[in-house]
Amino acid sequence: MKVRRLVVRDYESCVGCQLCMLACSRRQGILGFSKSAIVVRSFGGFERGFVIVFCRLCEDPPCIRVCPTGAIVRKRGVIYVIHEKCIGCGYCKNACTVGAIQWDEETNKPIICIHCGYCVNYCPHNILQLEEIELEIAE
Repeated sequence: MKVRRLVVRDYESCVGCQLCMLACSRRQGILGFSKSAIVVRSFGGFERGFVIVFCRLCEDPPCIRVCPTGAIVRKRGVIYVIHEKCIGCGYCKNACTVGAIQWDEETNKPIICIHCGYCVNYCPHNILQLEEIELEIAE
């Protein structure tokens, strides 16, 4: 199955400006970082660099396995939250091995990157890229 996937082209060029995070929240109609599904974290400042965290589309996602209500699903290769089914237990966030599930404190629901690519257009250093890949995933 062909899937559009967000990838980091070059971690070393990231300056930690967080414009990708602002763009992601803005896509949700919010100014600020609170609804961002992508996070830029420092390894210890400019000298040590930054890491960009978002859903990696695991082959066997632990977030799906631990969800007691079936609110976390995979469609066309991407992980989605069905908000009407979610009870806000946080099991998915705790199960994510890369820390890619953010939490919406307002709705008490998870925020997961859907690989839409909106953030790519706002990265001034072209760190992020949306590419089409072939995934071997049973849905």
